[in-house]
Amino acid sequence: QVQLVESGGGSVQAGGSLRLSCAASGYTYSGYSMGWFRLAPGKEREGVAVIDSDGSTRYAESVKGRFTVSKDNAKMNNLKPEDTAMYYCVAAYRPVPGRFPFLVDDYNYWGQGTQVTVSS
Repeated sequence: QVQLVESGGGSVQAGGSLRLSCAASGYTYSGYSMGWFRLAPGKEREGVAVIDSDGSTRYAESVKGRFTVSKDNAKMNNLKPEDTAMYYCVAAYRPVPGRFPFLVDDYNYWGQGTQVTVSS
């Protein structure tokens, strides 16, 4: 059974950095896309960053240039108050990258989330 456990969230001031980690078990990375979604109060879940099975990365426009994703973590630099949200590690078996990387229903494995709070 696939399990994802996030860690590394916390509270920082605007301009600061955090590294989120995702500990995965129950599968190998081969053929899997992994990424991060976030959910802020009053907003819909938003795809933030994805690394596909072929190693290619894709980012939401709101985080491009500030976030860097790898198979097991996401480095977030120059954080802004609007980045405040619960962040979820996600995974899906997808040996061929899809055209749209941030479709919620495409990801059948989700972690429990880790909170990121950015103060101004």
